[in-house]
Amino acid sequence: MSATRRSVIAFLAGVPMLPLAGCNTSARLNAVPVATGAAPLAKAIKQVRFLGMQAPSLANPEQMATVYVDSKMQAEFTDGSTQVFDLAYTPFFVTGDMVPDGLGGLTRAGQLYDINNRPLYDASAGEPMPFYSNCPDGSSLIAVKGARVPGVKGNTVFAVVQFEYASMNRAGKDTWGRLPSPIAVLTLDQNPNTGELSLVKYHNVDTSAVHGLWITCGASLSPWGTHLSSEEYEPDAHNLAKQDGGKFLDFSQALYGDQNKANPYHYGHMPEVFVNPDGTGFVKKHYNLGRISHELIQMMPDERTAIMGDDATNGGLFMFVADKPRDLSAGNLYVAKVTQTSAKGVGTGEFTTRWIHLGHATSSEIEAMANSFKPEDIMSVKYTDPKDASYTKIYYGGKPNWIKLNTSNRHAEKAAAFLETHRYAALKGASMAFTKMEGTTVNVKDKIVYSAMARIEKSMVDPTKYGDYDVHVAENKSGAVYAHQLRSGQVTLNTKQPIHSDWVPVSMAVPPNLAGQDIEADALGNQSHPDKVSCPDNLKFSEKMRTLFIGEDSGTHVNNFLWAYNVDTHELVRILSTPAGAESTGLHAVDEMNGYTYIMSNFQHSGEGIEKNTKVAAQVMPFIKRNYKDTYGAAVGYLGFKLGGNR
Repeated sequence: MSATRRSVIAFLAGVPMLPLAGCNTSARLNAVPVATGAAPLAKAIKQVRFLGMQAPSLANPEQMATVYVDSKMQAEFTDGSTQVFDLAYTPFFVTGDMVPDGLGGLTRAGQLYDINNRPLYDASAGEPMPFYSNCPDGSSLIAVKGARVPGVKGNTVFAVVQFEYASMNRAGKDTWGRLPSPIAVLTLDQNPNTGELSLVKYHNVDTSAVHGLWITCGASLSPWGTHLSSEEYEPDAHNLAKQDGGKFLDFSQALYGDQNKANPYHYGHMPEVFVNPDGTGFVKKHYNLGRISHELIQMMPDERTAIMGDDATNGGLFMFVADKPRDLSAGNLYVAKVTQTSAKGVGTGEFTTRWIHLGHATSSEIEAMANSFKPEDIMSVKYTDPKDASYTKIYYGGKPNWIKLNTSNRHAEKAAAFLETHRYAALKGASMAFTKMEGTTVNVKDKIVYSAMARIEKSMVDPTKYGDYDVHVAENKSGAVYAHQLRSGQVTLNTKQPIHSDWVPVSMAVPPNLAGQDIEADALGNQSHPDKVSCPDNLKFSEKMRTLFIGEDSGTHVNNFLWAYNVDTHELVRILSTPAGAESTGLHAVDEMNGYTYIMSNFQHSGEGIEKNTKVAAQVMPFIKRNYKDTYGAAVGYLGFKLGGNR
């Protein structure tokens, strides 16, 4: 994109600022060049809606090989008139690019580091090459009081971006989960006249104080302006050598230079990133929110209650209520017990939700347990039936386990609650039946939390094979988005004690048009209906636009999409397409940042799996390789107005 074009992109230019009654929006809207003859827009916005686009096709394979946008946003004004704006995508960088380090030099975007902040290199195919991620994921756009960074000419804005993994080494071997995950703070210069964001500084966050980071996936912005990260697919401390072919041992080798040094109980938690006014940052890891497959948590408006995604087979719906607002260092952990109220084996199901209290803890006391306890100090785990009545059969990761707490350790139960959370929750009778419960977001006005269920399969559809946890719905590998109604006045099932929160889920069901549909492969190779969601993953809700944004992570759409869903009209429209084989990640909707609204969007692992679709691969892969460093690069950026796009 040329400098001239970049300089006139204004991101949604204040259009959804409708809560500001009587606001004159002309200055903001006119920051975007209007079409010849267009009248000034000195009137208030009533509402906005997105106008969708067709999916790219082999009629133009280049569109399938990039971030493709042909969608629009329509603004309706208080006088009944409307105006349509074309949208476009602006990347900050493609991973692997050399970007400014803020110190007068350059650094590599997405670079991976060891525990001593030394860059990792890949020598798998001859001369060592820098190991950088092609999988940027969760991002947050943040304003910090008193921010001052050299080189910023307009408003100083920060973005925290985490890199989930590098998908393969130069020899083509899968490296998912075998390398540490970096997190960076981007200093962005916001043009006050157009809203355009440009990169000024890239700062890698030192993660050594939290033992490094493991598979950082989705993320959210806390109400107090920090980046709430994630560590998913917690390593099985009882089975490290056999789990995924020794994946965790390879991770330890890359991080510490020693495959036996990393402690599995240090991973599978919720890191929180704090940004400093100078564009640097630091991270804390909260060990008391449960050691689960953390995908993405969402804080409620009380600034105490967190609803958490759990991207696992035999996963659960978890909730944390902090003792104090804006402080996750101490609080109570809960897990859901659902009752299916709809017919068994039919549709996506409807459920009522109650809560089991798992325990109260501080982060420091659980970290101390993680530092000192061996797996057998907490519980004994068997993977085949021990024929011993003192063991309880549960399901973990889609497979039966037989477990028994270590009764000789008086701290075993608390340690199990927070370090062996999946197994302990099953032992306590929780509904450990969900599959790939990913992104979570909140609609504050309607008191609804949305959860993305990427695939409805296995433990949700076969209680005989995966354990009967009162969830039995129809298989839908295309997944769905569930809505949880929130209420106050709830008490726990096991302790009968009140839950001190007004934001507790009490029921769940799928709203209209938010379930995917499995199909026989179409001419392009889609195995999910191309005009419906497939494997929803990232979720973000905009209060001002009344819009739920949904990013996909599927192998059943040839191109994955970013969708906009109006919660009032139930209209679902496609607004962005990622390169074929890539996952839509990094979704972050910010209603207001110095007068502008932003939808951040990344993607990861372009071209993945496309080789199986020979018709598409032959025409599309050459363009993907050209655009994204032979598939080793991926883009981090945002959606905005297109130059000359007003109508």
